[in-house]
Amino acid sequence: MNINALIPSIVTNQWNLLPLYLQNLVIITTQILAVTICVILTVAFTTYFERKVIGYMQGRIGPNRVGIKGLGQPFADVIKLLIKEVVIPSRSNRYLFIIAPLLSLIPALATWAVIPLTDGFVIADINAGLLYVLALTSVGVYGVLLAGWATNSKYAFLGAMRCAAQIVAYEIAMGFALIGVLMASGSLNLGDIIASQSGGFSQWFIIPLFPLFMVYFISGVAETNRAPFDVAEGESEIVAGFHVEYSGVAFAVFFLAEYANIILIAALTSIFFLAGWSSPFEGWSFLGEGNFLREPSFFWLAVKICFFIFVFFWIRATFPRYRYDQIMRLGWKIFIPVTIVWIAVEGVMVWLKVGPWSI
Repeated sequence: MNINALIPSIVTNQWNLLPLYLQNLVIITTQILAVTICVILTVAFTTYFERKVIGYMQGRIGPNRVGIKGLGQPFADVIKLLIKEVVIPSRSNRYLFIIAPLLSLIPALATWAVIPLTDGFVIADINAGLLYVLALTSVGVYGVLLAGWATNSKYAFLGAMRCAAQIVAYEIAMGFALIGVLMASGSLNLGDIIASQSGGFSQWFIIPLFPLFMVYFISGVAETNRAPFDVAEGESEIVAGFHVEYSGVAFAVFFLAEYANIILIAALTSIFFLAGWSSPFEGWSFLGEGNFLREPSFFWLAVKICFFIFVFFWIRATFPRYRYDQIMRLGWKIFIPVTIVWIAVEGVMVWLKVGPWSI
């Protein structure tokens, strides 16, 4: 079907009269709005999915009152948070208290600008996409730090300090893991990283870079302050950590940022190690030409993202919260040495032309 045939001619004529820069501005703005709305809706249903999955794992039913099978529960939660009063502590720094949640959310949404969703759709196809991702995922910690400091509460400040130390430790490990991806792909462009893994499952970076894959994903769990790394908001120790004084919409923004980061880490792991939109059956010639199972598409990226989101929930339902010293030891004494050693191993693989460098 020709989409242009469905658009009235008067609309097409008015569009053609617009300057080129305005046309590009409208197209990019539409793409940004579409991706942002999709991410926010995905966050809403991710909360529902989490409660259902963990409920079944623990022998419970989960949400089932609002809507069919409880599907309206995320929207009921949103309405509840919107109508609740936002209480700002009298001795807090009012300005920083208000902007801190936004500093956590905006980087999580802005990172999607360089995420290639299909072979032909990416908002900003920049060559330094990997550096852009590293920069924005590091900025998110400022929202947590400001929230803990601006609240003027000892519990919130302690949670913020825990989060800062934790993110520094695991951000270094994630950065070293991405150096391995850069060595394997030879490019900082996320589309090129996916293209370098084309050819089916045997070409995916998860095989030669499996230790880096494990370090990256587990560090991603720690970066998002998810269980068992959620000491920054450990309710049994410091009430709720950095967001202890937040309520209503302000708390909802922190909540949105956490789940947006979960989806982001799942997407980045899929792109860096599982070839993004590429099909695992791409190299299976016996399936025949034009077979859907062999074709790269957004479907495969969505499946991989959903799998990693499920693993996030699985981990939360399985492991108890670690002690703070255990979390620090894992980041500094295990993950960082493992990544450095495997980068050296990868250098030997490059020299011997093994794995992705065999061609």
